[in-house]
Formats: sequence, C-alpha cells, structure tokens
Amino acid sequence: MDSIFHEKQEGSLCAQHCLNNLLQGEYFTPVDLSSIAHQLDEEERMRMAEGGMASEEYRTFLQQPSGNMDDSGFFSIQWFNLNSLLTGPELISDTYLALFLAQLQQEGYSIFVIRGNLPECEVNDELLKAYLKLHNLFA
Repeated sequence: MDSIFHEKQEGSLCAQHCLNNLLQGEYFTPVDLSSIAHQLDEEERMRMAEGGMASEEYRTFLQQPSGNMDDSGFFSIQWFNLNSLLTGPELISDTYLALFLAQLQQEGYSIFVIRGNLPECEVNDELLKAYLKLHNLFA
C-alpha cells in the first residue's frame, strides 16, 4: 500500500490531513489553511459591509469568531454531491458526509479520488452567500 498517500493525524489538524489524504499529496499546511481562512473571513466582512456598516447584522457579525477556522485546528471544508442525475450540486454537511459515503458504497456506487492540481473554483462566492444566509448574516 506504499503507493497510497496517507498523512497521519497530528494534533487537531483534521482538515489538513483530510484534504491531503483526499488529494493524495502534501498540498496543504496549517499555514496554508489559516491563510485561506483569513481570506474567507475578510471576504465575509466585505460582503457584510455591503449591507451597511452601521447595521445591527454587521455589528453582530464582527463580534463573532471566525466560522472558517479556530485555534484548535478546525478549518471549514465544503463537500458536494455532484451526481449528474441531480438538477444541480448539493452541499453535504460534515455530519452527513460519512453516512452519505457509506450509503453509496453499500449501494454499489464507486467513489473516485481526484489526483493532481485542481483548477480554480468559481463557486466560492456562491458558497460564501449560502454560508452567510445559513447563519442569518446576509439577506
């Protein structure tokens, strides 16, 4: 099994290990994920400011901790069901992911791992809006 990349858990860096294992290489470090999370935090602040910097929602948002990372090693990751039989991509919660994958395997579906460099993803703005709506931070 030496041909399969496996990054052993260190500390509480679950997101880093999950992504690197999924992508089959050392693609992300804690610094990389922290930088991405800070960029997402800034983007969220800019989006919230569009609704008015004097609004109650904006002030409440600024008082909350980051939803993208924390000091324990938590980093937010989004998962999607891209089944072509669906009308569009479906966001899968972290809680549901393991159950969803187990169900797919039990039903005989194949689960593929993507290797190599991934192209830029243009869905980030939509994810950000969905995240903000989910947390009642953006109308």
